[in-house]
Amino acid sequence: MKENNKWKYQGDGRYERVYERMQFLGIQDVTTDRQHKNGTIVWKLPIKNWNSDKTNIEVASFSTGYVRNQNSGYSNYQLNKRCDSEPQYYKSINKNGDYDKDWCGRPLYTQFTTRSCILIPKEIDRLEYLIKYCVKNYYIKNANQVPDGKFVPKWRYDNLADAARLDYEGLDVSVNVNGQRYKVI
Repeated sequence: MKENNKWKYQGDGRYERVYERMQFLGIQDVTTDRQHKNGTIVWKLPIKNWNSDKTNIEVASFSTGYVRNQNSGYSNYQLNKRCDSEPQYYKSINKNGDYDKDWCGRPLYTQFTTRSCILIPKEIDRLEYLIKYCVKNYYIKNANQVPDGKFVPKWRYDNLADAARLDYEGLDVSVNVNGQRYKVI
């Protein structure tokens, strides 16, 4: 852990609990000096990234209120919860640039809603949310990872299990006991 963030986890009970959980889960604080100066905290999880066996999963908390996945430069995404906005209505415009009207001559409206992230303004709340998110989405959902960091996706496991079942389905192993035939497999 960087020395510039070590003080952050000491003194306050909530920060100390976050630090204990980080130690228990094997999470490292890999925040750089520049990120620290900007109010960003980056954690490295002991789980390999699913699209690259070379890197581990990284998540970050930003002072703007966002919590993001930092796995690669082209696919970073927000981990914040989402909410729908209030619907907005716009007059519909046809190809000629005129407003569309219904059969009575009334203007037609298009309803438009957006989804946005719920920002988490307090840093300690973001860190607690990040711990809960990581446990749920990386530790529990990826529980079939082996210790060396290799991940076996569920579909591949299911395919291998089905193939193994097919290998045994062709076999007809039975035993005769007192003239009664019993199927073993």
